[in-house]
Amino acid sequence: MTPTTHAATLPADRLRQVGVTVAEILCVVGTLVGIGVIGTRVAESSGGALAADATLLAPAGPAFAIWTPIYLGLAGFTVYQWLPAQTREPRHRAIGWLAAASMVLNAAWLLATQQGWLWASVVVMAGLVVSLGLLVRRLEEHPSYGHGETVLVDGTFGLYLGWVTVAACANVTAALVANGVDPGGYAAQLAAVVVLALAAAIGVFLARRLGGRWAVAVAMAWGLGWIAWGRLTDEPGSAVVALAAVVAAAVVLVAASRQHSRMRD
Repeated sequence: MTPTTHAATLPADRLRQVGVTVAEILCVVGTLVGIGVIGTRVAESSGGALAADATLLAPAGPAFAIWTPIYLGLAGFTVYQWLPAQTREPRHRAIGWLAAASMVLNAAWLLATQQGWLWASVVVMAGLVVSLGLLVRRLEEHPSYGHGETVLVDGTFGLYLGWVTVAACANVTAALVANGVDPGGYAAQLAAVVVLALAAAIGVFLARRLGGRWAVAVAMAWGLGWIAWGRLTDEPGSAVVALAAVVAAAVVLVAASRQHSRMRD
């Protein structure tokens, strides 16, 4: 497939391109805040509620390295969507404003955590998951027309959706614990296992709805894997939660694989 070239460029196309670019600038500013360049690092904000050792569902520190390809991909997408062949492309018309919304929500989440507004950050994160879910669904409805397009666009937003889905589970847990909802002991471990089971179920749902996209599944498995590692090597330790996280990661990957098998049959 090749990008659409016969459609006329509309004022709405230029507005969309500008909107995505402004959103990317806001995202960059938010990122600089989140990594501590012009603010407090996320792990140290909100009284440490989002640190790697704050809850049973907090991923270990190295998990956050996934933001590097995501942020690079968002920057690349912002430039890419300005290319003449992409200006009128139906695929970009379908996802442009959702991409912009995801970047603005990303920045808003980082700013909310800076203020210690954990429940506000949960609401923002929910909006981010929904916007990315809709975006990737539209990518499924408008198939990629080349390998480069697939890697940059589908890869970036697939990783983005998969990672924030796991991060949302950790975010809700952090907000609950920070507000005193922490039964402790075996009850807390059981609650964590239930949340991980829910994450696995969401992964299966996304595999079925989004064509078994590997970027989504791999990003979810990455986040779940680092939750497991954190519980085995850091506090609060829990072999039970670690095992549940590994099982959840395996379920997500198997669901994506099975979906691809169904599509081939």
